[in-house]
Amino acid sequence: MATNTRSRTTRRQWLRLSAGAALATGVWPGCARWANQGLGGTFSFVVLNDTHFQNERCAAWFERVRSSIRSHRPEPEFCLVVGDLSDHGTPTELGSMRDVLRSLGMDFHVVIGNHDYATETDRSAWEPLFPNCLNYTFEHRGWRFLGLDSTQGNHYQGTRIQTPTLAWLDRSLPKLAHATPTVLFTHFPLGPDVKYRSLNADEVLARFRDFNLVAVFDGHFHGFTQRQLGHTTVTTNRCCAISRSNHDGTTERGYFLCTAKDGQINRQFVEVSTA
Repeated sequence: MATNTRSRTTRRQWLRLSAGAALATGVWPGCARWANQGLGGTFSFVVLNDTHFQNERCAAWFERVRSSIRSHRPEPEFCLVVGDLSDHGTPTELGSMRDVLRSLGMDFHVVIGNHDYATETDRSAWEPLFPNCLNYTFEHRGWRFLGLDSTQGNHYQGTRIQTPTLAWLDRSLPKLAHATPTVLFTHFPLGPDVKYRSLNADEVLARFRDFNLVAVFDGHFHGFTQRQLGHTTVTTNRCCAISRSNHDGTTERGYFLCTAKDGQINRQFVEVSTA
């Protein structure tokens, strides 16, 4: 007698399939019903990516970066750094970059990059210098920010966001208000058709389908990209480093100055001279 076997779709497969379908229809992530509601406070902040700190030459250049950031009025209220703070994941490099961030005189929030590993699996220098900075969330003036570990050790391409990060999202997101304007920041790109994009980026973004996801800031690809998914803007930027060049052939180095207002985020690239 033949047995009727029901085909089962795992949750991960459902997320991947639903994400692809939503991308195709242009309605995901960041449901349109949250747009233009004027939620959240007004403030400015800065986003740095791929600082790749190596040596004293970098320290001197970051004095210029610090002066530029501190010159803005109104003053930015905090700094996001989206990975690759160091170049070789050593205590000296990471500790020096932490000192740079402390010198800004504002709160800073970081996520780990592949260059912040000393070896394929060794991130031992990261954890004491930046404790509790793998997967976490914080609030600021009515906005929600989530930093995610998107690394697969020190691998730089063909990478997947690992199970601990996905599990953290599945535990944490049910506790968060859907309507709160939300910003996600990761090292590896999540935007469609961006070089070095995480292979399972859609699985991550699908988890935010019913949230007011306003912006995603990514690093790793040294160059400006912008992708619009519904009312969610996903970006990468030129690197904020003197030790590295841009992947897209541009020569400018700098950071984003961002203004949160009326539930939206405006980005402005600020160049810092390398001469």
